[in-house]
This record gives sequence, C-alpha cells and structure tokens, in this order.
Amino acid sequence: MNNRIKPRINVGLVGCGVISPTYLTNIRENYNDIINIVACSDLSSDLAYKTSKNFEIPKILTFEELLEESNIEVILNLTPPNAHAPITIKAIEAGKHVYSEKPLAIELKDGQKIIDKAIENNVMVGCAPDTILGPGIQTCRKIIEEGIIGEPTAVITIQGNRGHEGWHPNAEFYYQKGGGPIFDMGPYYLSTLINLLGPVKRVTGSHKKTFSKRTKKNNTTINVEVPTHVVGILDFQSGVIGNIFNSFDTFQPTCNNYIEIYGTTGTLTVPNPNSFSGPINLLTRNNNNEMERKEVSLAYDEEGAARGIGLVEMAWAIKDQRICRTNANIANHVLEIIHAVHQASDAEKHITLNTTCEQPNMLPIGMSKGIFNQ
Repeated sequence: MNNRIKPRINVGLVGCGVISPTYLTNIRENYNDIINIVACSDLSSDLAYKTSKNFEIPKILTFEELLEESNIEVILNLTPPNAHAPITIKAIEAGKHVYSEKPLAIELKDGQKIIDKAIENNVMVGCAPDTILGPGIQTCRKIIEEGIIGEPTAVITIQGNRGHEGWHPNAEFYYQKGGGPIFDMGPYYLSTLINLLGPVKRVTGSHKKTFSKRTKKNNTTINVEVPTHVVGILDFQSGVIGNIFNSFDTFQPTCNNYIEIYGTTGTLTVPNPNSFSGPINLLTRNNNNEMERKEVSLAYDEEGAARGIGLVEMAWAIKDQRICRTNANIANHVLEIIHAVHQASDAEKHITLNTTCEQPNMLPIGMSKGIFNQ
C-alpha cells in the first residue's frame, strides 16, 4: 500500500456550465480528500447558485473575488473556449495555479503567453484532456513501451458525426472562431498521440465547410464560420507518420472514435480517447507464427478514472515540485498542430512546427487510487 501523505488543495471553480457537474461529481465521490472546492463563479448567478447547492460549495463569488481569495491555490477553468486564455492569464497574474478545459487557448500567441506568464509567476498550468491518464490510454502506453508491437511506424485516427446542434443547448460556439471538429475533438486525439508516440515536427492537411448553416432542435439556425471537416498528416519526431480525421459533416463513420497504431511486429487498437477505458485490441503473431487478435486487459484500476483526475495529478505535481502530466507545453503543442493543419490547407504546403514538448512519463503500475507518483 502507498502511504504517501496526500496533498489537499483549495480550488476555485470558474464556469458552472455543461461539463462542470462531471468534474464535481468525480471529485466529490473520489477525491474530496485531495481537492477542496471552496468557491464557484459563473456569469449566470442561477448556474452558480445551482452548482453551489448541488455540490455543497461554500461560497459563490465573482471571478475577481476568486482571485482575491488568499486561500484559493488553484483556479479550475471550465469556461467556454473563447474565455480560456483570458481567464487563465488573469489567474496566473494573481499567482494562482490553473487547470483548464481544452483547448488551452484559441490563438497561438495566447498559448505561448500562458506558458511565459506561468514561468514568470512560478505557477503551474494543466490542461484537459485528462483521459490520457485513464487506464485505457496508459495500458496502451505500457504495450508500446514493452515493445509488444515493435517499433511504431504509423497511426490513423477517425472521429466524425453530424455536429452538436442536435443536443447541445448552446451549440453556437462550436461553429464560431475556435470551434469546429479539430478544435473540439482534436485535443483528445492529439494529446493521446503525443502521450503514446511523442511530439510532432511538421503537418499538412485539408479542410472544408460542407454546410453554411446548422439547425438547432428549436429550429433556430446557426451561421457556420469555420471549417467543419478537417484531415491532417502528421510527421512525428520519432519518424511515425499519422493520419487524423475530424468531422462534423459525416453521417456516422462505422469505425468512429478510432485510433490504430501500426508497429513493425503488431497492430494496437486504442480505446476512444474521449473516455478513460474501453476495449484494447492487439494483433500480433503467436508462438506458432500465426496472426492472432486478442483483447487486452487493463493494466490499471478503473476506479475514480473520470474527469478531474488531471486536476488531482496536478495537485500531486505541485506537492512534488514537478511538471504535471497534462501540462501547458503539451496543450500548446496540440494548439499549434490544430492551427498548422488549417494553415497547411490554406497555403497548400507542409508546416514545420515551432513548438514541441516532452512525452509525459507513464503512470506507475500498481499505483493506488489518487496517488500519482513521479
């Protein structure tokens, strides 16, 4: 049993919208001994009140009041994408650590500004997705590290649907600047690929906008301002070549939420990167040199593996004075990849990336729930 003393950090939540109950439920049920949500804030007083009541959060504050609270160490930024950068930067300038929903920012300059400000103010910034810390992706990392599929040579990802206007109450932002399928879903796939295969050195791609308007369930229309079908080719620093496919224009791919990694001695099918576990399939040769496909058991415990574990792991990183596994360098590299795929399509060329990042350490086998060792 791991007897390390757990950190307990005071967190202020800003943004009480659609995703916040998922975070707060997991934190309350599994990590209340590590994460202490002391206050919440939202532009909607009704949402803030509902969140405070449902999750027994003691204080409802304005964002400015959150920043003035000396006992709040971390800001949990669950605002819409266009507010991520300004909220995060203000929190950093107030001396707070930040854990943000994805993407880190919309504009590339803001991603780098966040990193520079964090260094200047000696604070840590983590960014979703934290699905890369789940037992599914971590088990795949273990398979690759152990050489079971040989040397990885290629990867393909597929994610597609007809968009979010049919279910999301405020779907407009998905079709405005900072929206579109690769801004929305790309971080799950790209963060997973970086975790499994390392950083990317150059990209190319193509994009299109199939529908100029979208119709919501209430029959109101949304003007589409951004590309809604995006494909890219990624050249990884390791030599792996990747194909990515993100679309809001497809009827429904039969192999959706799909990642397959091809190695010199095997093929690995990775679980949906928007989830924390799921089936892992491995195709290799058996002892009789015959092709054999099998489902692989998870190497990590699933208990507590849900939204919010990135914040928990960051709490440990703050305590241990190390960089967290969902750090801003990774998120900023993802942001540049997203921009570069669009730029490559517009310019009809390859784009060499300016950013890079370290491939985060694999989680240790046998770790106890909520104990994130170095």
